Amino acid sequence: MQPKNPFTGARYMLVSALGFALMAACVKLVAARGIPLLEIVAARSLVSLVISYVDVRRKGLSLWGTHRALLATRGVVGALALICVYYAVMTLPLAEATLLQYMHPMFTALLGLLLLREGIQRSTVICILFSITGLIVMVEPGVFSGAAPVLPPFSVAVALVGAFGSAVAYVLVRRLSLQEDASVIIFYFPLIALPLSVALLGDQFIMPDGESLVLLLMVGIFTQIGQLGLTHAMRYGTAGKTAAYSYIQVIFAVTLGWVVFGELPSLWTWVGGGLIITGALLNLVRR
Repeated sequence: MQPKNPFTGARYMLVSALGFALMAACVKLVAARGIPLLEIVAARSLVSLVISYVDVRRKGLSLWGTHRALLATRGVVGALALICVYYAVMTLPLAEATLLQYMHPMFTALLGLLLLREGIQRSTVICILFSITGLIVMVEPGVFSGAAPVLPPFSVAVALVGAFGSAVAYVLVRRLSLQEDASVIIFYFPLIALPLSVALLGDQFIMPDGESLVLLLMVGIFTQIGQLGLTHAMRYGTAGKTAAYSYIQVIFAVTLGWVVFGELPSLWTWVGGGLIITGALLNLVRR
């Protein structure tokens, strides 16, 4: 068995964080060129479906797995969460959209308590309190200072739905990982997301030009880089230590938002985002 190496795991997690941050930037760029949300989801799913299919076949596994209903449920939940996450990226500054996605540790802890009967630790309670406080500071700073809200409420709500969906998908993956190969679990995600997004897209398809086509391809490629980096990070390092490095994605998002889109986070974003990440890291370290 491969010995755990936290330094190797950390390097892979940094690659994963950069991949996901670049994916989000490409989503925002291609959306600015007029490509509809569901078309972006479909393109991303198509690229992932091809790569995942090759991976499953390379391992000589059955495409359909053995727990098909649960696998399909994970695919549906993941697809709906992805739509919400992409909408948030398109309508919010990159840093804020990324920070709101990191509300998922709080949702995961609550779902683990309710669905998996996992005990709740003191660090988890602290995580939830920090996350809620940070969310209020970011979205409704007037509660503390009289400042006006700076983020559109509907986009924030959709981002939180996406974070909750990601948490549900994560809990389902934890259940499935005891019975299914990881490649089969990953394969079901685009298998469900592609036809679902195409059906919802309807007649709103827009033929992409050359630059938009490259950006759509990059969305899928950077997503796969992020997923592969995450998989290898967990293989070579302990889950807790390597997962802590995933929060560097926020730094990448802030940098890309500033350099590519001219976005500068407000003071309330820094304070609220700091509380959200601090709570998540405390929970991670204690676990």
